Amino acid sequence: MPFIVVALAVLLLLAGLGWLVHWLLIRTEGVFLGRRVVVWLYDLAATRYDAIKRYDPDTESAFVTWPLARRVKQVALESGTTPDVLDVATGTGRLPFFLLAEPTFAGRVVGLDASAGMLAQAAAKLAGHGDRAAFVHALAGDLPFADDTFAAVTCLEALEFLPDDAAALREMARVLRPGGVLLTTRRQGPESGYFLGRARARDDLEALLAALGLSDIRSQPWQVEYELVWAVK
Repeated sequence: MPFIVVALAVLLLLAGLGWLVHWLLIRTEGVFLGRRVVVWLYDLAATRYDAIKRYDPDTESAFVTWPLARRVKQVALESGTTPDVLDVATGTGRLPFFLLAEPTFAGRVVGLDASAGMLAQAAAKLAGHGDRAAFVHALAGDLPFADDTFAAVTCLEALEFLPDDAAALREMARVLRPGGVLLTTRRQGPESGYFLGRARARDDLEALLAALGLSDIRSQPWQVEYELVWAVK
């Protein structure tokens, strides 16, 4: 076999292996390599995660935290309970940070994540809020809370990275109070194809939420890669 053919075959093999590694570790952030790899990658990225994401406060408030604070306040008024919020897969505390900055929000936020590195960043960032912000190192599929605990449960940009999104959503619905609000996201757009069945279609996700006993399910435009999905228990 001519040398040039062998060299070309080797180059193609290396290019294919390079793309496979890129897909497994970058595009899908380790999700097809197992939960431990996903957690490890997030631990590695924790100290620079916020700089990479560069969240815009106005956008976060307009689309996520202001509407959430308004709904949670109504739930608390109608039920006579505290407006506590659980943020599943909180990462570096993105939602707690912006929600606690909302003047209309008077409750507490518990952030839960499987990555200890991300939680360390979140705890440091929100230390000034005292006991209004708490963080728990646990898995989304086995939430360490009693039934009907929270006025709202959120899970942003995370369902496609969870080992079993249906089990995690079942747990979120379980710890949500009757009348409480669930806010999650659905991966969409061209890059959703990289997740090979983990990024649910809109009808599929809405049907799953309905099967869990949730109602008033509404999908809302948000980002190119994600749409917001609201539901009520």
